[in-house]
Amino acid sequence: MQIVVLGAAAGGGFPQWNCYCEGCQAARNGDADTRTQASIAVSNDGETWFLVNASPDLRQQINSTLSLHPQPSAGDNGVRHSPIAGVILTGADVDQIAGLLTLRESSPFTLWGTERILQTLKSNSIFNALNPDFVTRKQIRIGTAFELTGTDGAASGLTAEPFAVPGKVALYLEDESKGADFGTVQDDTVGLCISDKASDKHVFLIPSCAAMSPELAERLRGADLVLFDGTVWHDDEMSATNAGHKTGSRMGHMFMAGAGGSIEAFRELTVKRRVYIHINNTNPVLRPGSSERATAEAAGWEIAEDGMEITL
Repeated sequence: MQIVVLGAAAGGGFPQWNCYCEGCQAARNGDADTRTQASIAVSNDGETWFLVNASPDLRQQINSTLSLHPQPSAGDNGVRHSPIAGVILTGADVDQIAGLLTLRESSPFTLWGTERILQTLKSNSIFNALNPDFVTRKQIRIGTAFELTGTDGAASGLTAEPFAVPGKVALYLEDESKGADFGTVQDDTVGLCISDKASDKHVFLIPSCAAMSPELAERLRGADLVLFDGTVWHDDEMSATNAGHKTGSRMGHMFMAGAGGSIEAFRELTVKRRVYIHINNTNPVLRPGSSERATAEAAGWEIAEDGMEITL
């Protein structure tokens, strides 16, 4: 199984367009690598690819990833072709679905999402730009694995299983009248396990997670690879850097450092390879040479970069 990190940053990217924090300035000055908004691509043969989430930066990400370029020898409709056979959505946040509008030029692919996610798309008419003659929407269910198939229906050798993780409803769907959880339901925050049936290797993608529940810990124990929510270093990071007022927990994201953080939560899980993804522009781990980066790496974590390639 081949995995490419298309984007490693949280919403807004790195640097964020309207932010003058230390990290964003480092990125603008060339002292830290820039990153687009979080998404990955997976393939079993290097020819047929599946995206997990479609960030607002998707056009740039495709252009930067040679394996996602159209191939003239493969086109069966004039000059039109794409190796992208499908998109799996793990949520309905803007930075997970806005890139779907980039894929509106009548190339066939399958769009997988939970009932809640697909209903969100259906209720917003702008997503009708995805012509149903070419884009097939398929509902997936929590806890039920499904086959990833090419546009011709051929099996890819990969399966995916969505599972619920602690989180919250997308910001633009919050309803304060529903109380402290803003109307959150189980399908709002989804983790994904993609498996290679031949090798029995598994990759877990969890770009949003509010807490490490006992159930999630058992699911991840001993995993080959986990790409995990790395949004903030400290829960109060946004206010501490004057970049905002919300805490990580208010946004539905675990913090990394200290008691109750994800570094501690993973310490005894014997995960073979751990990679932080969906990293906010305020998070100091994005800056090479920072003490926070050193702490994370000393605990066995890698910091995802755009274009990062992993083979399982």
